[in-house]
Amino acid sequence: MGILSDEVMNLKYLMTIAITLMMLLVGCSNINEKQALPTGDVIHTENTLSSTSVEKLEIYHFHGTHQCYSCKTVGAYAEETVNTYFADELKSGKIVFGHINAELPENKDLAMKYGISSASLWLGVYDKDGFHPEQNTNVWYKISNKEEYMNYLKEVIEQKLAGN
Repeated sequence: MGILSDEVMNLKYLMTIAITLMMLLVGCSNINEKQALPTGDVIHTENTLSSTSVEKLEIYHFHGTHQCYSCKTVGAYAEETVNTYFADELKSGKIVFGHINAELPENKDLAMKYGISSASLWLGVYDKDGFHPEQNTNVWYKISNKEEYMNYLKEVIEQKLAGN
């Protein structure tokens, strides 16, 4: 009887962990399937940036209503990076930063413009050739080291502002 009840307890414990993990994963993905482009996730929609002057750079942290630790961290570190290193560009309007809840109806058009389908960090460059959105997936691998994250994103933003 003791062995059987230990096995039942282990099974209950494993099921609790599995259900908790599934809930966390659902909170970070599939913000709103209706907003996804028909072709699925877009990581790099256009890579046609010219070396001309960048008119504006939008940096958006798209998320759902319920965010996991990683989602919150990606957004918080991005905001801190922009505020720390690009305060003048923010003030002038050359850079726009925002946390966008893609589940809210008022953000539907912006989410569709970027083609988002899950929590993500996007950079949208406006230059003489138009609008060039790009999802940055590398930031997710850097959230365990704030300094590394911020240095990496600072470099990415500097490259975008330079037209690269």
